[in-house]
Amino acid sequence: MMRVYSAVVIVIFVAALTSVAGFAGVAVYASTQRNDTARSAAQLYRRYCVSCHGSDGRAKTSKGKFSHARDFTEAQWQDDVTDERIFNSIMNGRSVRGNMPAFSNKLNQEEANALVKFVRGLRG
Repeated sequence: MMRVYSAVVIVIFVAALTSVAGFAGVAVYASTQRNDTARSAAQLYRRYCVSCHGSDGRAKTSKGKFSHARDFTEAQWQDDVTDERIFNSIMNGRSVRGNMPAFSNKLNQEEANALVKFVRGLRG
């Protein structure tokens, strides 16, 4: 009887460890996905945006000054602009204030949404 009891306890213990490890694996996977998205947005920003908007988002680069690039750190602009407008500017470009090119041929919607969040994080 003691052997059966020990075997049951061991099975329950192993099952508990497996489920905890499984949940931990899901949490690690989800965390990795978030980090990959954040890193991806930073990489995309460096690749497509830094030359005009600068690494700090202040648009103090010579190319940014020439093209009248938006300063992403301006609190008033961050308050006034919607995520949709930022997304549309990324995908379709803007020519009203400056000469921002469209990136719809280089970015997918997920990448553009990641950039919107990244731009929000540059608020001063």
